[in-house]
Amino acid sequence: MTSNKSPVVIPSMGFDRTEFLQMFPVSSSKEGRFYSLPQLEEAGIGEVSRLPVCLRIILESLLRNYDGNKIQESDITTLASWQPNADRTAEIPFIVARVLLQDFTGVPLGVDLAAMRSAVARMGQPAEIIEPLVPVDLVIDHSVQVDFAGLADAFNLNLEMEFKRNISRYEFLKWCQQSFKSFNVIPPGIGICHQVNLEYLAQGVLEKDEIYYPDTLVGTDSHTTMINGLGVVGWGVGGIEAEAAMLGQPVYILTPDVVGVCMKGKLREGVTATDLVLHITELLRKTKVVGKFVEFHGEGASSLSVTDRATIGNMSPEYGATIGFFPIDEKTCDYLAATGRSQAKVDALRNYYTAQKMFGIPQEGECQYSTVVELDLAEVTPSIAGPKRPQDRIALENVKPGFLETLQSQTATGYSKPASEIGVKFSNTQDIDIERSHQGGGEQASETVPMGAGNQSTKDTSAITEIEMMTNRPTPDRIEEMLPDEQEQAIREEFPTTELEIAHGDVLIAAITSCTNTSNPSVMLAAGLVAKKAVERGLNVNPKVKTSLAPGSRVVTDYLEKTGLQPYLNELGFNLVGYGCTTCIGNSGPIEPAIEALLQQKDIVAASVLSGNRNFEARIHQNIKANFLMSPPLVVAYAIAGSMLVDLLNEPLGKDKEGKDVYLKEIWPTLEEIGAHTASALDPDTYQSLYKGVEHKNQLWDEIRPIGGEVYEWDTASTYIQEPPYFEGFSMSPEKVVDIINARPLAIFGDSVTTDHISPAGAIKPSSSAGTYLKEHGVAVEDFNSYGSRRGNHHVMVRGTFANVRIKNLMVPGTEGGVTVHHPSGEQMGIYEASMQYQASNTPLVVIAGQEYGTGSSRDWAAKGTSLLGVKAVIAQSFERIHRSNLIGMGVLPCQFLEGTNAASLGLTGEELFTLKGLESSIAPRQTLSLLIEYPSGEKKEVPVLLRLDTAIEVDYYCHGGILPYVLRQLVE
Repeated sequence: MTSNKSPVVIPSMGFDRTEFLQMFPVSSSKEGRFYSLPQLEEAGIGEVSRLPVCLRIILESLLRNYDGNKIQESDITTLASWQPNADRTAEIPFIVARVLLQDFTGVPLGVDLAAMRSAVARMGQPAEIIEPLVPVDLVIDHSVQVDFAGLADAFNLNLEMEFKRNISRYEFLKWCQQSFKSFNVIPPGIGICHQVNLEYLAQGVLEKDEIYYPDTLVGTDSHTTMINGLGVVGWGVGGIEAEAAMLGQPVYILTPDVVGVCMKGKLREGVTATDLVLHITELLRKTKVVGKFVEFHGEGASSLSVTDRATIGNMSPEYGATIGFFPIDEKTCDYLAATGRSQAKVDALRNYYTAQKMFGIPQEGECQYSTVVELDLAEVTPSIAGPKRPQDRIALENVKPGFLETLQSQTATGYSKPASEIGVKFSNTQDIDIERSHQGGGEQASETVPMGAGNQSTKDTSAITEIEMMTNRPTPDRIEEMLPDEQEQAIREEFPTTELEIAHGDVLIAAITSCTNTSNPSVMLAAGLVAKKAVERGLNVNPKVKTSLAPGSRVVTDYLEKTGLQPYLNELGFNLVGYGCTTCIGNSGPIEPAIEALLQQKDIVAASVLSGNRNFEARIHQNIKANFLMSPPLVVAYAIAGSMLVDLLNEPLGKDKEGKDVYLKEIWPTLEEIGAHTASALDPDTYQSLYKGVEHKNQLWDEIRPIGGEVYEWDTASTYIQEPPYFEGFSMSPEKVVDIINARPLAIFGDSVTTDHISPAGAIKPSSSAGTYLKEHGVAVEDFNSYGSRRGNHHVMVRGTFANVRIKNLMVPGTEGGVTVHHPSGEQMGIYEASMQYQASNTPLVVIAGQEYGTGSSRDWAAKGTSLLGVKAVIAQSFERIHRSNLIGMGVLPCQFLEGTNAASLGLTGEELFTLKGLESSIAPRQTLSLLIEYPSGEKKEVPVLLRLDTAIEVDYYCHGGILPYVLRQLVE
């Protein structure tokens, strides 16, 4: 329901949050305290009971954490009086209960904590005072690659490879695990962070000092939203925001619109949760929910299982929403109990949310929403999505004709193949040399970074999730250089000499992968049942198809084995390859080299089928052009069919032992068949057993010896982990804020420069500044790895800042890439090299920019790199709000030109000197400063600029040199 009522009049408050502290029955024998939202409404502070439930949970955080500084009375009253269709200008300072990390984005946070400990130790203070101020869980899941598949021992082979490739990072993370009390590390080979979060980490309601409050979090991965299916508010953020949350600081979000999706009816027989989420992705992408909250409600939402809800929440980035939220109800309680949470915790959850009047999924009309979209679950049909975007849903009956059309289409979404090539089998015979490189995975070249911002790229996809596929994974190494001789036979088994025939549309990768679906027993059991029936009929998978099974937790393996279904999956090649993101993030590993050569020589449009959440062109594997998302049972079916040009509804998958045609409908399981196995998938004892002592359930991990004790022993020779310089010369007294005098411009940019232009991404080029650094430190080119894997080494990352091949510095007209002109020498050089020269001469630097500076995903190194390059201020026409906040967090001053003023109107060429005046006396939020420009001719011009420190806490951060020094001084004091 929408509303256009005038804003609620807020009574004047002498605000005392303890007035809202009340008691509730935690259990039949225990009471607890909580900050009451119903009491807030009774006090006349907003129509709280009509707010979307997700906003009420954030409102509770504001009320509980109110301190008059970081969180002010106006923050509470503004959100309590949220109006569905008001202008959105106010920011919400959201303090979350915990933080979730994965290994690629988590390493820099661990490095910064370690650097803080080193700084404290140098001051003679006890290092152990440095701890995350909220619980942090890091799950190592992004590094495993499918180097081996279709083998009985594939899991162990891939795990050994993973450790050999990543031992430097893992040694550091092992130190974090043993040195911090509130920094928990779950080792490799356990599961995917979001599924582990759903099954084990999330508790629903938390307690501290006998005060109960909702479980909330932020995570450093866009699919953190999977936990929304459990009624937990959380989403993906950048590293600096996660760091702020980890240190007890607010994460700032713009007050959102909330789109209500009113679900009606029930899913039909044969329709899976995957079909539903692909339907929703298409629907909400068209509804334009980018940057908005989505809350599911209605009797249809109530009918869905928690695992179905989690699948829908997981794909929030694909449909563009910040969250895809399902409120807590009795099914939430049932799921928590079934996955091994104690009855006491389940009772506390139910009783807490009942006391807050938030228990149960709202029915139609009970809450106010910015807009309401209706969805009849009975209208959902079996579907897949692809071949290039998650929202491009194709009904199963339309896959063959639709893909035939796409193959021949001359448009940007097509492949421009002539009709004469359709159905042609391209052939080649090639002997495989065991010594040649076997590597593979998604494309990571920096020039392929998607254009656009956030969840809205120029191709109408989520730029955030595509860039994650480039950055949050390693660059594959050559297998034969990593393996001992005795494992060569495994390579020969996987890559035999083969006579090949491949046509457009042939399936070459079939992966049951991703927490999106492997967290859902209904679709995983369906996949096992399809495999069982297929094997019993004598069907098989062509050896050219690389098949793999990578569940999001060991629970999946347990119930597939208990139900006797895993042997049938093995028979079709879907052997366990690992517990991690694998193919879904582009860690698909190598395909047979002879196949790869044929794909390249003949420009064949081959396909991958996967149960993941992303399918961007060349991101699953650099030589696989068409990628389709689908449910796990359909992955099995298409692997058997072998081509996307088989009509699964009307054409046979193959022939049985007697030569008879076998159709999909003959091997597709019924809901009753799936239900008969479900009890094995939801056994509390299994969850408790598999997750008990989970931090020590990997022998290779347990054998790692951490480096150092309470203080990390930095290895100056490491090219992965280095002590950052944020605390060099640190003292308890912040340096006096002074005007910025005679600064040189490092770069002048136009409009819409994104964080993806600024921040390093993808593979490291040998000719780049980062590549030169690695070669100077003895790293061979083939071992460079990705920028993402070296996030813990600031020497690498700062050299990649502003180095994107598409960035245009207006100081060097007609060029692209990370180049600038050094002044006063006039020499053209790389931005990093110019920065070093300026820093050697103690010359402060500024960056001048146009509109919407810093749009895009929240990238920590877009701000960290800017700071380490010696940039003292960024002066732009306007800022993307998160990047502006991140700059402040790193001690860089954001200033904004007044309307009508910009680099062009001021005639800036980069030869000028800039002085920012007005900082030395005192700083107030959004005060006006004076920018003095001295031109080469000697002319001087003074223009006003707006200081974009918007709040008192941002002033504090800046005066302390950034958020890390600010928090460090608080902790030491």
